[in-house]
Amino acid sequence: YIFTSSTAYASDQLHSAAYPWSHSGFMAAYDAASIRRGHQVYQQVCAACHGLKRIAYRNLVGVCYTEDEAKEMAAEKEYTDGPDDTGAYFERPGKLSDYIQSPYKNENEARYANNGGLPPDLSLITKARHGGADYIFALLTGYRDPPAGVVIAEGQHWNPYFPGGRIQMPPPIYDGGVEYEDGTEATASQMAKDVTTFLAWAAEPEADERKKMGLKFIAGLALCGAAAGWYKRFLWSIYKSRRISFH
Repeated sequence: YIFTSSTAYASDQLHSAAYPWSHSGFMAAYDAASIRRGHQVYQQVCAACHGLKRIAYRNLVGVCYTEDEAKEMAAEKEYTDGPDDTGAYFERPGKLSDYIQSPYKNENEARYANNGGLPPDLSLITKARHGGADYIFALLTGYRDPPAGVVIAEGQHWNPYFPGGRIQMPPPIYDGGVEYEDGTEATASQMAKDVTTFLAWAAEPEADERKKMGLKFIAGLALCGAAAGWYKRFLWSIYKSRRISFH
């Protein structure tokens, strides 16, 4: 699936609406259930073409999976390691410290498999695109028939939210595309919302922790300010209350 284009800075692009994401507020946190469903969509749909090289399996622990679940998931993949005592490299099951693999060994293989297009790594995709999560959701749900007079080359599709409108990535999601573990109905919009939430988290896994730290810092600063105000009032009270007489 390809998010890149030679017309990446074209002006003929429909801008996405602003959606009320549950994690966008200062006091809001990511929806862990949505992140888990989004990771399932990524695994079953997006991972065929897109990597997530900045996210390790350990990052998923305590967010949307237990440690045992993440270990089992990592062990399903094979990683090259070494050298061993003989100087040879070997294959081993994945572990929590391993990062999620790219589906391609290198850029050339990726371009060859996608008619010259390079599927971007999705680790920071919501930070790398104008509109962030709103853009990703609009793009995933925005495929349309091309307007009259617009010629689409073979292997391309029409999406007004993509710069230039022509995109090589076919519509990746559709109703019933996955079967959610928690029984949630897998409509196209639900899948787009969940995988967008997951990618927003992947771009900033520490966001919730930073919000908590910020809240603690502001609370501490407020207490320090109150204490400083009281101390200043106490320290200067003898000067403000005394009377000076001149004889």
